[in-house]
Amino acid sequence: MSIQVKIVENDDELQQVHQIRQTVFVLEQHCPPEEEFDQYENEAVHFLVTENDSPIGAGRFRTVNGDGKVERICIKKEARKTGAGRLLMEEIESYAQTLELSKIRLNAQVQAIPFYQKLGYTICSEEFMEANIPHHSMEKSTNK
Repeated sequence: MSIQVKIVENDDELQQVHQIRQTVFVLEQHCPPEEEFDQYENEAVHFLVTENDSPIGAGRFRTVNGDGKVERICIKKEARKTGAGRLLMEEIESYAQTLELSKIRLNAQVQAIPFYQKLGYTICSEEFMEANIPHHSMEKSTNK
């Protein structure tokens, strides 16, 4: 099993990212498509996760108010618990370090909080609803 993570470089790869997000967030989790695909699509750096060249995961990254913001992290159901999510987050964090940002933030679905805590993120907000799903904001310092 060969899992790869890369920054999206062309329209075909971006379509694969959007298809994964459509599958996970819109179809599986019932997020409204107009919330999933927003005004930040063009400014975000998108990441694509593949396994043996088949798309299995995606995420995006933006710089917001001087901090990194990780968004839209998803792995297809059949590829979860394979380490793909961890590899995706490690790649995004490596990218963030090249920008010399001091902090990375994300909004985690409550059920995903243990995953992010294992990666060193801490909860920094009360619970809130986003796309009808309970979330907490989390953050991590990028200083190694």
